[in-house]
Amino acid sequence: MRAMILAAGLGTRLRPLTIHRPKALVTLAGRTLLEITLTRLRGIGVTEVIVNTHHHAEMIAEYLAANQNFGMRVEISSELDLLDTGGGLKKAAPFFLEGPDALDKPFLLHNVDVLSSIDLSRMLEFHAEHAALATLAVQERPTSRYLLFDESGELCGRRTGLEGSPELVRAASAPQAYAFSGIHVVSPRIFAKMTEPGAFSIVDCYLRLAALGENILAFRADDSYWRDLGRPESIQQAERDVADNQIPEA
Repeated sequence: MRAMILAAGLGTRLRPLTIHRPKALVTLAGRTLLEITLTRLRGIGVTEVIVNTHHHAEMIAEYLAANQNFGMRVEISSELDLLDTGGGLKKAAPFFLEGPDALDKPFLLHNVDVLSSIDLSRMLEFHAEHAALATLAVQERPTSRYLLFDESGELCGRRTGLEGSPELVRAASAPQAYAFSGIHVVSPRIFAKMTEPGAFSIVDCYLRLAALGENILAFRADDSYWRDLGRPESIQQAERDVADNQIPEA
């Protein structure tokens, strides 16, 4: 099984921790965010991973080599210019299109700066059961940006905050608003449909494809632990959560 870890961002919200290192190498309870994510993916059967890099990219390559890629095949997709989530994934397309029956092998897409206990194995099963083009792990929690889904759990729009006006891309009588977790299961079939050039958000691509009738689904994970690790105080809180055994150890 394959996966991609999105790790190319500048990590500006994590400064000063990211002035001299990439956010993927920020530590939480003695382990880097990259190690935590790789270990979690390896635990559900992922054996091949591609990591996109930009800020202090050479440090990530050296770190992986020093740790024998944590027993996995790990490739690096270096971005001279930041490509955002969608452009970064599109650049990595050849990695996911290798080998026979590649189009039939969904992969995980995981932000390096999130920590969760979301059941990734069940999420993969859900994706396969519904023959989705993409499946997004979502939760019912406060956020500054919501994704909207119809009564069938299909992506139909987005909204800014609690008071923003819904931006619908397909008809929905009573859209439900959920917070996106930064964890996706994606079918390689998506690459032929990614017509956006250069740097672009994968969410913008999902919304365009949803408007065309593609099956972009919500995977509800309301009862799972989840934390955005994008700020120093979030790292500190996550360390307390780990110490308090609030989340399963990766």
